[in-house]
Amino acid sequence: MIHHMCRQCGVQYAASAAPPASCPICEDGRQYVRWTGQDWTTMEELARERKVVIKDEDGVLSIGVEPSFAIGQRALLAETPDGNVLWDCISLVTDEAVAALSERGPIKAIGISHPHYYSVIVEWSRALGNIPIYIHEGDRQWVMRPDPAIVFWSGETRQILPDVTLIRCGGHFEGGSVCHWKRRDKPNVLLAGDILQVVMDRKHVSFMYSYPNLWPLNARAVKHIAAALEPFDYGQVYSAFWNMRILDDGKGAVARSVERYIKAIAD
Repeated sequence: MIHHMCRQCGVQYAASAAPPASCPICEDGRQYVRWTGQDWTTMEELARERKVVIKDEDGVLSIGVEPSFAIGQRALLAETPDGNVLWDCISLVTDEAVAALSERGPIKAIGISHPHYYSVIVEWSRALGNIPIYIHEGDRQWVMRPDPAIVFWSGETRQILPDVTLIRCGGHFEGGSVCHWKRRDKPNVLLAGDILQVVMDRKHVSFMYSYPNLWPLNARAVKHIAAALEPFDYGQVYSAFWNMRILDDGKGAVARSVERYIKAIAD
């Protein structure tokens, strides 16, 4: 019995003797099946091809796979006096990476923005001591490897540590969430996945239903994201990929981005 992993989205599946017939996450309109057809690997095979890289990105620890794999996202570590939270995950766990992260203090929980970044969340949970994995219940159907560590939270916010709060924004997925990290001596941070995607000028964010298929969100969905974030103060925004971050006036940047996006899609 093998935990197969989709090469296109990097999500690991429940153990089976043969690979699944298809990957529902990739067959969904927000993603796509590889042009050469569905293909599977395992985390063990991936470890022979790639490595985990950990970098400090202007004070926020980032964790990625190199060479890039699947969607190419990197995880982020929210460090607080009450323990740390691993935000989103990558498709490879190594002893060296676990040791390096654990040196920064105990990791108390994993928070996930949406199904494209489920990766090997159960492997990460077990490697870090069977810590809880927080996923909004709106995305329950996309969990391909069920596990007791997964906590399906409901409602619009969930505080998982005194300084770490998950916020359901929807948009990209029904349960699409971001993470608000309150810091005591630095600007607060919004860990956004690609529910809000920092764009190349690193002064704005944008919003899409599907990024690879260039399928935009409608105005109602974007306004809902803005309303969900309004009660929270944050100065920085880190989205899903290496170096994609806004370091100053993050909340203002999001507000300006919402305004210009809605104006751009208006009749």
